Amino acid sequence: MSSDAYAFWIAEPGRGEIRPVTLGEPGPDEVLVRTLHTGVSRGTETLVFSGRVPESQWSAMRAPFQEGDFPAPVKYGYLNVGLVEQGPPELLGRTVFSLYTHQTRFIAPISSVTVVPDDVPAHRAVLAGTVETAVNALWDARPLIGDRIAVVGGGMVGGCAAAILARFPGVRVQIVDTDAGRAEMAARLCAGFASPETALGDCDLVIHASATEAGLTRSLELVAPEGTVVELSWYGDKPVSVPLGEFFHSRRLTIRGSQVGGIVPGRRRSYADRLTLSLDLLRDDRFEALVTGHSPFAELPEVLPRLADGSLPALCHVIDYPEE
Repeated sequence: MSSDAYAFWIAEPGRGEIRPVTLGEPGPDEVLVRTLHTGVSRGTETLVFSGRVPESQWSAMRAPFQEGDFPAPVKYGYLNVGLVEQGPPELLGRTVFSLYTHQTRFIAPISSVTVVPDDVPAHRAVLAGTVETAVNALWDARPLIGDRIAVVGGGMVGGCAAAILARFPGVRVQIVDTDAGRAEMAARLCAGFASPETALGDCDLVIHASATEAGLTRSLELVAPEGTVVELSWYGDKPVSVPLGEFFHSRRLTIRGSQVGGIVPGRRRSYADRLTLSLDLLRDDRFEALVTGHSPFAELPEVLPRLADGSLPALCHVIDYPEE
């Protein structure tokens, strides 16, 4: 079967397939991009793959270049790094990041692609969207020099947040996770590591990214009086119990939601500024610790079910595309 391009679609919850795509010619304000890598995490995208987006969130959860509708069939994804093959001279041959789906080639508006710095490896640049989420969360959290901080949940988002926080002067940052195997990742990020039982308390700030009730409860236990828990987890259609009895009110704790779709009021930065900053941060080799596997595009229909059910352990799993 010949085609201008091929794209990954969720045909039905829990089953994906690769479909042909016919491309036209890019317009004057568009680029033709050949994909080099896309990224998959075990967070939002595996919830989408499993059909677990609540109907009330179908509109809010649409990806910028999504086709189809939830729960399926739907073409979904948002971590794409590719090479510009047609477009304005200043972009030709440049490596760019965009929020495009898993597709071998695509046409997109020039305004939707951002040039990747030359010293950021293309495969690492797929983390840009997740680093954006972490940057946005820290803008919401407003950590200070010398803070004691716990990051509960050492997944892709938590790892990105910890990697940035580890650069703050005088900050004690500890990743808290039930998976002892993530201690090595924490060390590579220059962060501490602890199990939930041994985590250091009296924290000025806790970033919660485990997407579990137990993780949220432990976050509230670790934060000091008057402290804040920034909630980054997205639970899909799963109800969550929050322990608002016991010490919650007497210690005057705050739970603050953070979502990459909105920049905190008063922060004089655009979405383009935030993405440019995120790509600049990825110059740091420590982020390589979050790239935990590679698979070819042709195997994506077999890889996503394994990521969704946990049989393929991963933080950021990179999908590699053929040169032609």
